[in-house]
Amino acid sequence: MKRNPKELDSTHRTLTRRTLLLGGLQLAFAGGLAARMRYLQVDQADEFRLLAEENRINFELLPPARGRIFDRNGITIAQNSPSYRIVIVPENAGNIEEAIANLREVIDISDEDVEEALKDIKNSKRFHRVTLSDQVAWEDVARVAANAPALPGIAPEVGLTRDYPQHEDFAHVIGYVGPVSDYDLSKMDDPDPILLTPRFQFGKVGLESKREETLRGKAGTKQVEVNAFGRVMRELGRQEGEAGADLQLTVDAELQSYVQARLGEESAAAVIIDVDNGDIRAIASAPSFDPNLFVRGISVGDYRDLTGNTYRPLSNKTVQGTYPPGSTFKMVTALAGLEEGVVGFEDTAYCPGHLEVGGRRFHCWKRAGHGHMNLEDSLKHSCDVYYYDLAVKVGIDKISEMANRLGLGMRHDLPMSAVASGLTPNRAWKEQRYGQDWLIGDTVNASIGQGYMLASPLQLAVMSARLATGRSVTPRLIKSIDGIEEPSGAGEDLGLKETHLRAVQKAMYSVSNDRRGTAYRSRIIADGMRMAGKTGTSQVRNITAAERAAGVIRNEDLPWERRDHALFVGFAPFDNPKYAVAVVVEHGGGGSKAAAPIARDVMLQALYDGAPPLSAYPKSQRSKIKEQQERLETERLKRRDTDGNDQA
Repeated sequence: MKRNPKELDSTHRTLTRRTLLLGGLQLAFAGGLAARMRYLQVDQADEFRLLAEENRINFELLPPARGRIFDRNGITIAQNSPSYRIVIVPENAGNIEEAIANLREVIDISDEDVEEALKDIKNSKRFHRVTLSDQVAWEDVARVAANAPALPGIAPEVGLTRDYPQHEDFAHVIGYVGPVSDYDLSKMDDPDPILLTPRFQFGKVGLESKREETLRGKAGTKQVEVNAFGRVMRELGRQEGEAGADLQLTVDAELQSYVQARLGEESAAAVIIDVDNGDIRAIASAPSFDPNLFVRGISVGDYRDLTGNTYRPLSNKTVQGTYPPGSTFKMVTALAGLEEGVVGFEDTAYCPGHLEVGGRRFHCWKRAGHGHMNLEDSLKHSCDVYYYDLAVKVGIDKISEMANRLGLGMRHDLPMSAVASGLTPNRAWKEQRYGQDWLIGDTVNASIGQGYMLASPLQLAVMSARLATGRSVTPRLIKSIDGIEEPSGAGEDLGLKETHLRAVQKAMYSVSNDRRGTAYRSRIIADGMRMAGKTGTSQVRNITAAERAAGVIRNEDLPWERRDHALFVGFAPFDNPKYAVAVVVEHGGGGSKAAAPIARDVMLQALYDGAPPLSAYPKSQRSKIKEQQERLETERLKRRDTDGNDQA
């Protein structure tokens, strides 16, 4: 359809006006944009150049929260507690000495802290935070915050520090953390950057060290904008780190506390193992120490007290200490003889008080001798001559093999420091070590756990667990990591003949329950709880022929360091074994007097999951035991009050 000329003319005028309007608006926008760009690029150029020069982006590492450690029941053993500190960023502080001097006018800082901080500043990058004062009071934090404009590069902050609420009870198990040292860094090929942060807490010994990477976690990062004075203008971004994994141990904190108290001031060690799965229920070394002393750096005086103590509180005797196992080794020799078929259950050996071997006389502990001894009697009375005679028939290589089978002479893989392998010598070992032939006298000494033979309390507890079950029970310290269960240590069948194992177990039962047994005074009389065991005494000095002729000097009459070590191993209940125990008392004298009573008491504490009834003890001992229980409980409560610990 054709449009008339008037309509066309009207439409044309309308389009022209719209075009002019839109063009005008675009021109006005372009003009305003150009004016603004000129203002920013020309008129404000100097200001923005200054801002660009004075403001910059810093990346800061965010320390991760260290994983916590709990006992098997969820009681806290290691945790992270808030800690206020004053830090300095050297590149933002200008003159360091002047900045520190200004700070000391606001709060008190010791000369030692200043010296340590200056050392850290010298050894770290200038953009790293350095701690000037740790564990400061809230009042000091407030003073520093109020004077912030006059303290460039210095600021208060809150962080986390390691805390051990169980104090002495777990010192040898979990160890402690401390500031990362140059020596620590020198042992690492590619250290985690977070470790370069001055005074960052790092596992030094024990579980804290052996599971450092698991417990440490991964650092986060924070991106901040700061001005030329070091003041944070704003946070631009943050990537949170990953907290360390929480560990749950197999140890029972209540039992551990009791065992530590029961060992008292002795130089001693005790280990209790659950024979069903290898879980270590208690592993205590005495005397102990407070690991909190090491967290922020121990004082010279405190460290001198620990290192100067004759009883060596810093040494973990449960896994580091190795001792001649003495008569607790006799079950190994007996099983070796039974398995090789060189002795029967009722075969006897005559003990006149000594045995002539290779032109040398080897003495029994009983000078007058024991007379005719079979296997059960030899263990019950702990006759040495029976085992001298048996060892000559069996030979050292078979004895050493049986010892390894029962867990001696090998390093058990526990996350603890300096776990010893012990020693179960044989012919090849002596040739390699000394370039000498093995002598028949070496075999005789080894048969009763003397000579070159060495074992730790942990190994002796494993041996007891394997004797109780006939399985290769393996000790386990960590129950779970972040809730994920660790493999059981129940072990496989050792392949020992059941009749042989039963014979040795029955003989150990007689040691503790027969009136003539060496551990009879430390028996358990509660039905279904009776313990089988073996006492041991290991010599630490040579007894000369002259002394033997005149009469061997009693341990009580010797200086402490020349007395024999006292040992006891055992398991209970006899009919259905649940726990195995090993106790070593350094220079304690006889095993029946020093070690067996401790083993009996800690075993009952484990069996009853707390204080046992007095009816579990022989009637004649109950009044003394009651006093002991009350005293130990009072001491434990006093320690909790002193430490401020309500969880132990």
